[in-house]
Amino acid sequence: MELLRNAVRPYAWGSRTAIADLLGRPVPTPHPEAELWMGAHPGDPSRVVRPDGDEVSLLSLLEEDPARHLGPVCVQRWGGRLPFLLKVLAADEPLSLQAHPSAEQAAEGFRREEEAGIARNAPNRNYPDPTAKPELVCALTEFHALAGFREARRTVQLLDELAVPSLRAHRELLAAQPDADGLRALFTTWITLPETYLREVQPELLEACVEHVRGHGEFALECRTVLELGEAYPHDAGVLASLLLNRVVLQPGEAIFLPAGNLHAYLNGTAIEILANSDNILRCGLTPKHVDVPELLRVLDFACGDMRVLKGESLDANLTAYRAPADEFELSRLDWTPAESGVVHLDSPGPQILLCTKGSIRLTSSTHNGSVPRELRLERGQSVWLAASDPAVQVRPADLDGDGRAQVFRAAAGAF
Repeated sequence: MELLRNAVRPYAWGSRTAIADLLGRPVPTPHPEAELWMGAHPGDPSRVVRPDGDEVSLLSLLEEDPARHLGPVCVQRWGGRLPFLLKVLAADEPLSLQAHPSAEQAAEGFRREEEAGIARNAPNRNYPDPTAKPELVCALTEFHALAGFREARRTVQLLDELAVPSLRAHRELLAAQPDADGLRALFTTWITLPETYLREVQPELLEACVEHVRGHGEFALECRTVLELGEAYPHDAGVLASLLLNRVVLQPGEAIFLPAGNLHAYLNGTAIEILANSDNILRCGLTPKHVDVPELLRVLDFACGDMRVLKGESLDANLTAYRAPADEFELSRLDWTPAESGVVHLDSPGPQILLCTKGSIRLTSSTHNGSVPRELRLERGQSVWLAASDPAVQVRPADLDGDGRAQVFRAAAGAF
């Protein structure tokens, strides 16, 4: 049971206030801060803070003694690697439109690129590692995203409302086959359009979106998103592709799971994100980075319909779990109010990371093989590493915040 010091990633789309405020630092920051990483990602591993103040890389600890930190089940399943990465994600601008491969696709793609001699840090590398990258994002503030293909008939209705002359033939293509195959055909057409055509069609599209918003049309939110993306990424095929996707708005505590092949882009807001510890990304647009269209089409899942919003499953008065079909991770949330201030008992045969997001909490370790119980106070923005060999811990609120709440997110390895 040891405190973590975590890396802040300064991507251009990040916030100048959200992460700094969580960590108790002055705002606004000089530069955008996009993600706070908690885990053992080789690119920026957390550092474990010893009681005497010394620090050591969590990645180094796992390499030195994986059985102690990860536990036998996790070691057998994932080797000496922590299978998940926990993040705070703070977006003030849209991220790239992207998807992630399945385990089988990642293993095959990694092997193919290794045999081709493509350097793992090359800008045109799609598969720097052989693992899948499922994700789950849970809102801390109102959180906006594009995720998954909208039901095809609804997209036909959207195209009818906009009535863009240069998209009329494309509308007919989808109307003739309003299913996953039709979406694949239309998406493939749009993502491969030459820039000269995009320069012609985008002004017409943006003008139609302006008129739809002014008329308070049914798809006003979707049209506002197209306008924002069109301004930020002129002549980018991703702007057209966004017309095909569900526009998702999450309230605090709501979550979505993003499986392999799900095309998505986070737009704005602050959230907890838990994902498999992988860097495999197939980009579609809204980025100057490498876009491999044939590989993207191989990975994408064109199944369509509404994105399922997860409210979480209440396990007791203070504990909510977000169930997702991912062996790499499990996310749960602990909440306390003045009326519900009970003790939560946490025990796991695998590794865990706890992050305090509201108020402050107190952790007390159970006695184990004659050990003396330890106690640790976790303030807002602080996180703690619980190794698999650590005894169970009792978690209780120490102080509630100004709204009368204390809150902790718990990341753990799945498949136990």
